[in-house]
Amino acid sequence: MRLLHTLGASGDGGAETYFTDLVGAFARAGIAQAAVIRPHAGREAALVALGVETKLELFSKPFDFGTAPAVNNLAKNFGAKIVLAWMNRAARRTPPGPYARIGRLGGYYKLKNYRDFDALVGNTQDIVDWMVREGWPQERAHYVPNFAAAGQGAAIPRSHFATPDDAPLLLGMGRLHESKAHDVSLRALKLLPEARLWIAGSGPEEDKLKALADELGVTARVRFLGWRNDAPALYRSADLCVFPSRFEPLGNVVIQAWAHDLPVIAAQAAGPASLIRNGEDGFLIPIDNAEALAEKAAALLADPALRQNFAAAGRARVAGEFSEAAIVAQWRDVFAKYGGG
Repeated sequence: MRLLHTLGASGDGGAETYFTDLVGAFARAGIAQAAVIRPHAGREAALVALGVETKLELFSKPFDFGTAPAVNNLAKNFGAKIVLAWMNRAARRTPPGPYARIGRLGGYYKLKNYRDFDALVGNTQDIVDWMVREGWPQERAHYVPNFAAAGQGAAIPRSHFATPDDAPLLLGMGRLHESKAHDVSLRALKLLPEARLWIAGSGPEEDKLKALADELGVTARVRFLGWRNDAPALYRSADLCVFPSRFEPLGNVVIQAWAHDLPVIAAQAAGPASLIRNGEDGFLIPIDNAEALAEKAAALLADPALRQNFAAAGRARVAGEFSEAAIVAQWRDVFAKYGGG
């Protein structure tokens, strides 16, 4: 099995982070890999550490005459049986060749970018169902979720971020973008006068969110941590994970919180709603409802036994459905269908 990845993104979002995670999982499973990526120092270093042959290209638009030939040449020289394109930009620059092309979709992307691909893989069943409704052949649409695993890193002392040791601590993870609804977490914080909130992420809404915290009078109780590469330590530092996204195809934060024994409360966007069994391994709340978020957070903070039950149930879900070994096996099954077995 020889696999080439193409990734044209330059940011540090969830898909880009999971790209590195999955490449690492494939490497540990003995799958030979190469990659064509857009320049990014952190990803380059991670791929080098994994022993993955890597070529840097611009993946620019609209006038990019070098990336597609470079992808084709590396695929042929590497002997790739499968080329896995991550998101639209990569798909547009992954040309046909003596290999199968598979698109990996973590959202409701424009399917025209995957015209003539051999297969598409969605990381939620809802995305796969949407592909088929949009006209993609059902027999070439596959569901493979993300995996989660507990990472390295001890809990961060709360004093590091001027947070009292005895204060209930909520954790928000994700880009500072309107879709992630960190503003809902801030409004819920106002209703939880003893609690503190750490928000890990960067993005265009930072100034707006800080201004809202001032307006709500919660600035002293919230810490904006910026983009972090120590998510496991953050999960281990908090009492609850709050994830009130307005739009969330998957909700990788949910399974990552589960993997780190952290109870989670999420809004009923498509991804979290398909993952969480409400009242069993987490709480689901209506979208844009700060009062419901505060109510469920207060209930969990007041009931250590319930928090432990949620954590244990989430951990069991990861072991049974979202472990690294299980997900790699599902990918192998997909690759085998298209000549990569």
